[in-house]
Amino acid sequence: MKTLIMTACPGGTASSYLAARLLRQAAQDLGWQVNVECYSRLEPVTGFTQTQLDEAELVLVAADTSLDMSRFLGKPLYRSDIQSALNDPGAWLQQGRAQAVVQKKVESMAGVKLVAITACPTGVAHTFMSAEALTEAATAMEIELKVETRGSVGAQHALTAADIKAADAVIIAADIEVDLSRFDGKRVYRTSTGMALKKPQYTLECAQAKARLYRHKEKSPAGTCRQDDIQQDVKQAGPYRHLLTGVSFMLPMVVAGGLIIALSFVFGIEAFQQQDSLAAALMQIGGGSAFALMIPVLSGYIAYSIADRPGIAPGMIGGMLASTLGAGFLGGIIGGFLAGYSARALVQKVPMPTSLSALKPILIIPLFASLFTGLVMIYVVGGPVAWVMTTLTEFLNNMGSANAVLLGIIIGAMMCFDMGGPVNKAAYAFSVGLLASHTYGPMAAAMAAGMVPALGMGIATLLARRKFNVSEREAGKAALVLGLCFISEGAIPFAARDPLRVIPSCMLGGALTGALSMFFGARLLTPHGGIFVFFIPNAIQPLLWYGLAIAVGAIMTGVLYSVLKRSDAQLLAGK
Repeated sequence: MKTLIMTACPGGTASSYLAARLLRQAAQDLGWQVNVECYSRLEPVTGFTQTQLDEAELVLVAADTSLDMSRFLGKPLYRSDIQSALNDPGAWLQQGRAQAVVQKKVESMAGVKLVAITACPTGVAHTFMSAEALTEAATAMEIELKVETRGSVGAQHALTAADIKAADAVIIAADIEVDLSRFDGKRVYRTSTGMALKKPQYTLECAQAKARLYRHKEKSPAGTCRQDDIQQDVKQAGPYRHLLTGVSFMLPMVVAGGLIIALSFVFGIEAFQQQDSLAAALMQIGGGSAFALMIPVLSGYIAYSIADRPGIAPGMIGGMLASTLGAGFLGGIIGGFLAGYSARALVQKVPMPTSLSALKPILIIPLFASLFTGLVMIYVVGGPVAWVMTTLTEFLNNMGSANAVLLGIIIGAMMCFDMGGPVNKAAYAFSVGLLASHTYGPMAAAMAAGMVPALGMGIATLLARRKFNVSEREAGKAALVLGLCFISEGAIPFAARDPLRVIPSCMLGGALTGALSMFFGARLLTPHGGIFVFFIPNAIQPLLWYGLAIAVGAIMTGVLYSVLKRSDAQLLAGK
């Protein structure tokens, strides 16, 4: 088989050169006739001749950068990241032959106008990093792009009506539900923030090629509406996304409440018990109000994610019942799903004359969805879930050192596994939910472990400076800052290049930090903030041992990866 292979990496250094060597040898071992075009500063680029292009039966591309594919029109082509080719060259070649797709002419994207929205559950890291990645890729591709970020501080660089009208397509890179009503009649493509961050060029290409017309149906003159499904090549929103939507709206309530409670402790741990004192007022604001609203907000916005605005009222009612019945955050989650799906069923299934449609959003849906949710919560869900929450809380608050350490290991490893992905978010959501029952240990372990990956990568670039190229050392400096701010995503550039060494190193360090945090009995009253929380009196207890747990885990990760990391010279030598 006559095969053309292209390799390219962002720095144009060892990865591209090594991949070219390994793939050439693997192809020859398979009996293929192969020509290689390698983009590396280690050797001159030898381009394919016209004869080679004409005779080629297969084109394989291992690259993490943008390359011109126009010369391969009509040829079966397979493309993937360069690390996949390095991991197992023979298997990669076979996979490429099986999955190659004939290239068709694609219109240039120069001059295309796109708009985008990015949003992640916490609204801190992925929201802005994915926006930056899309913007940089759009500039390189000569695409006019404007990105609205929906972070923890609200919408920034908001899209105007004129921006939306002029756009050829809309990208929704979000892990939570966002209101799409203003994009009615536009072509919309939906993906995740992770995909936009890791593959921005691919995301922009898909937006132009695969976006589908979106229609937002108004269900009543009062403006109650339902979002239609967008036909696209990504999975439909499921329970996990609905849960993260609820968590994203709950987080500001938890952060504010936790910090205000911590401020009340400045006057003494028991000072709030003195009536009419400032400490008592702060406790009333943080504990009596903000924390009291946590579960209703969680439940209400889970229902909102499922049923849009009709779900908010029954969802919040279900959440309030979960609080008063003692069912905690588990009851709130159940109440949110009950309210959301019942409200959506009423929106979609209950026919009404047009003349009476205005009654649906203000009477029919709130009344019957709230009745259904409330009765199920009181007579079916409340009692058993309250018992589960009471048992869980007592277990967590009274568990011995061995169980505490084991829980810390699990939470720490999960926080470091995918650095902002589904596993990380599951551990984080569990820890945040326990704050409502005044269980603060798991939250302390989660934040401490979440700081380890980025800190560890930064430490590794300092300890083994010669093993890292210039761009990696610069990324290490940024990772140190991001790690201190509890932004695990600072380690993503390292994990993307070397996942088999980075992820285990981070998980081991995170597991150690989580175990030490639980062993020391650390308690954290707020779910975010990183090192900035250290300066708030009594927000973390005990502060010194908590800082030690983070430092030990980060150093372990840094030392471990600095030993495991292979330098460019070692890669070239085949070690």
